[in-house]
Amino acid sequence: MLHFKKNDLCIEQVKLSDIAKQYGTSAYIYSKNQIIKNFEAYRKALGSKRGFICFACKTNSNGAILKLLAGIGAGADTTSGGEIYRCLKAGFNPSKIVYAGVGKTSEEIEYALKSKIFMFNIESFEELDAIDNIADKMKVKAKISFRINPYVNPDTHSYIVTGKKGTKFGIPYEDAVKAYLTAKKKKNVAIVGIHSHIGSQILNIASFKLAAQKIKKIVDAVEKNGIKLEYINCGGGLGIEYEEGQKVPDPSQLMLELFPVFDKDKKFIFEPGRSIIGNAGHMLIKILYRKISGGKSFLITDAGMNDLIRPTLYEAYHEIMPIKKTNAKKVKTDVVGPICESGDFIGKDRMLPIIEQGGYLLVTCTGAYGAAMSSEYNSRTLLPEVLVDGDKAVLIRKRASYKNLLLNEI
Repeated sequence: MLHFKKNDLCIEQVKLSDIAKQYGTSAYIYSKNQIIKNFEAYRKALGSKRGFICFACKTNSNGAILKLLAGIGAGADTTSGGEIYRCLKAGFNPSKIVYAGVGKTSEEIEYALKSKIFMFNIESFEELDAIDNIADKMKVKAKISFRINPYVNPDTHSYIVTGKKGTKFGIPYEDAVKAYLTAKKKKNVAIVGIHSHIGSQILNIASFKLAAQKIKKIVDAVEKNGIKLEYINCGGGLGIEYEEGQKVPDPSQLMLELFPVFDKDKKFIFEPGRSIIGNAGHMLIKILYRKISGGKSFLITDAGMNDLIRPTLYEAYHEIMPIKKTNAKKVKTDVVGPICESGDFIGKDRMLPIIEQGGYLLVTCTGAYGAAMSSEYNSRTLLPEVLVDGDKAVLIRKRASYKNLLLNEI
C-alpha cells in the first residue's frame, strides 16, 4: 500500500519521512492492511473447501505480525521448535500448527507433542522412527503426513528449489508408498495426509499443477492399500512482484488449478509465506556517503547485507526508490552497505535520481526474509520494526543496542 501523497511517499497514510524522524534508519516498515488483504485473498480462494491457510512463519516471525495473523484465523507452518514457541505465544491455535523440516531434534519433537500441534510433515524414514518412539514414551499418538518430493523443478533460483530430484527435502518420490506402508505398522502415529512443497518465488502455476498430479498418483496408490488420506497439503511458494511487469498469479488462480486434481472429499492445507508478507514490508534506509570509484557511482547506505541478505545470497532484485518526488537527473549507481565484504550490496546498476547525502531510500518488498534472515555480522545491531495501520505507526521491535550484542556472552 505504497503511494505518493503530493511529493511524499507514504505507506498507508503515514509519510515515510515521518517514520524516519520518529524511529530512525535503517528500519523495517510493514502495512497491517496489506497483510490482512493478502491473507484474505487465500481464505477467499479456499472458499467452501475444508481446510486452512497456514502462514509460513519462517518468512517473518515478528510476534506482532504473528499475533495479527492468528487473530484473523490463520494457521502456522513451522520449521523449528522455536517457531512453534513463537506461534503459541502469539496465540495460534495448536490445532492449526503444522511442523515441517528435515532435521527435527528429539527435544523439538517432544515439545511439539506436548504442545498438541496438529501434524508433523515427516521427511525421512528415520524421522518417522524418532517420532514414533518419542510418542510411545509420552503415551500419545502423533498425527503425521509425509512430505513427498515429486521431482518437479520450478523456474526459480536454485537455492530455493525444494521439489527436484537430489535435494535434501522430503521422501523420494519412488519411496512414497513404502513410507506410508511403514507408518501403517507404527502404533504411535496416525496418518492424516500428504504434503508437498516444491520451492519458493514460483510464478508459473504449471509447476504447482504438475506436482499436484504426481502427488495424486501417490494418494491413489496409498489409498488402495487401505490408508485414507484426509488432508492434501499443497505447501506454499507462490511468488510476488519484485520487478514491475512480472506476471504473478493470485491464490484463486492457483487453487482453481489444484482443486480438480483431487477427489472432492479432500481437505486442503496451503502454506503461503512470501505472498502474504513479502509486499507488505519494506526497508527504509539513509544515504551516508556518495562516491565515485573507477568511474562507477556508489550510494553508501546505513543498511547492509546483514539487514537484507537476499541480493547477496540469491542475486535477488528489490526495487529501490527515493521517498521524495524529484526531477533530479538519474544516474547509474550501485546501492551498497557498510559491511566489509565486496558482496555487500542492495542493488547494482540502478538508475536513480541524484540524492543529497542524508537523503532516504525505500527498498521494497522486504517483508519476507528481510528481518527473518538478518544477523549481527560486523557486530551491527538488529533493526527496529514498525507496523503501520492507517494513520498510525507503532513500534513492534525495538532497535537493538550495543549492550544487546553481549547479552548471552559469558
